[in-house]
Amino acid sequence: MATECLDKKQTIDLRKKFIGPSCKVFFSHDPLKIVRARGQYMYDENGQQYLDCINNVAHVGHSHPAVVRAGTQQMELLNTNSRFLHDNLVLYAERLQATLPDPLSVCYFVNSGSEANDLALRLAWQYTGHRDVITLDNAYHGHVSSLIDISPYKFHQLSHDEHKQSVHVAPSPDVYRGKFRADHPDPALAYSDEVRDIITRAHERGGKIAAFIAESLQSCGGQVVPPPGYFQKVAAHVRAAGGVVIADEVQVGFGRVGSHFWGFQLQGEDFVPDIVTMGKPIGNGHPMSCVVTTREVAQAFMAAGMEYFNTFGGNPVSCAIGLAVLDVIQNEDLQGNALRVGAHLSRLLGGLKETHPMVGDVRGPGLFVGVELVRDRVKLTPATAEAQEIIYKLKEQHVLLSADGPHRNVLKIKPPMCFSREDAEHVVEKIHLVLSEIETALNMSMPSPVHLENGKNKSKLPEENGVQGKESHIKHIQT
Repeated sequence: MATECLDKKQTIDLRKKFIGPSCKVFFSHDPLKIVRARGQYMYDENGQQYLDCINNVAHVGHSHPAVVRAGTQQMELLNTNSRFLHDNLVLYAERLQATLPDPLSVCYFVNSGSEANDLALRLAWQYTGHRDVITLDNAYHGHVSSLIDISPYKFHQLSHDEHKQSVHVAPSPDVYRGKFRADHPDPALAYSDEVRDIITRAHERGGKIAAFIAESLQSCGGQVVPPPGYFQKVAAHVRAAGGVVIADEVQVGFGRVGSHFWGFQLQGEDFVPDIVTMGKPIGNGHPMSCVVTTREVAQAFMAAGMEYFNTFGGNPVSCAIGLAVLDVIQNEDLQGNALRVGAHLSRLLGGLKETHPMVGDVRGPGLFVGVELVRDRVKLTPATAEAQEIIYKLKEQHVLLSADGPHRNVLKIKPPMCFSREDAEHVVEKIHLVLSEIETALNMSMPSPVHLENGKNKSKLPEENGVQGKESHIKHIQT
């Protein structure tokens, strides 16, 4: 087994020498060297513990013993490709399908979210015979060429001439800073009408819609939660045009939203995508992913006459790990934990909104929460630089967060699903302290008054914020 034998500077120097310069690291001004992790905690080379609020990949917790054991035991027996019969493949497919609505019944196993979304496009193109794709603004679906083409999060950095004419960008259904906001009488209808109009314009230019693809909740786009009914209305327009609907669950699936196993289910039982893609949490860090679709789409794909084969997709080790992940989610009630702890976290963050003018919006279900930071709540001026400063200051407090969205001003909280109430309270307390420091430096006015308890002002912590100060602030937020 490899051991950590280099000091941090040597590791950085070798990375600069041998690793592509486009491969960025977190906290580039002072990157972390992480040597081990367990549960929701990561540890650097000096043994310093960090609370991980970034890794939605280590879904059931870093280095979960049941997952590690399942992979190790299967690796000792056999690992080969899916051209040989093996029970793990069919048993895992059966277990996975049981979490989905019945029409979604055919699985293709691959190795990453990018592979899954690339295959989903191939399925859509073959099934419909069309080529045009509708995506959402600020979307990210993967790093291979076909997906960069449909990821405005990436291709907005390219020149206009490099954009595919067959790719159409619909507005992100963001009811906080988008085109149609929470005060609109029917934002779901308004945003879906934008998709309808895109279809009309595409048809006028001779295009035909193959697919509408969207994350069930946008992640890189800024933790955007679509208004209820949006996907149903979009699906009606897309299917009427002969296209299919692809739900990208790579970031939000496997119980993260708490109330449901899949993010698309938040829209209601009357919405079922034609294709679902999944990755990241599926293997708890092991590289695997899956595309699930209907029998009709799968039959059309086969009719093309080209065999589909993936060397590592669905291998016995990957499927053993996938089964173990599903077992842990069920046995440890991690979906229920996401619901309970996520609700507690959102309540605490909502309390910050009442006391910090920089907190413009708190949104997201379960353990998929975004905090949008603004310098002006009326103009919604993004607090981009402040968001970056906050994540660095939180790192100094041994809490790992990231910021994303089109303005890089949304704090993303998407930790391992074993995240606890105490973890939520700790994170919110640290965010409160850092916000207070930055807002004071910027002379941002605080709301005035004041919740009193036992004659003391509980909206302000004691100066150095010892244990008693922390408990007081958390109690204030919860009330």
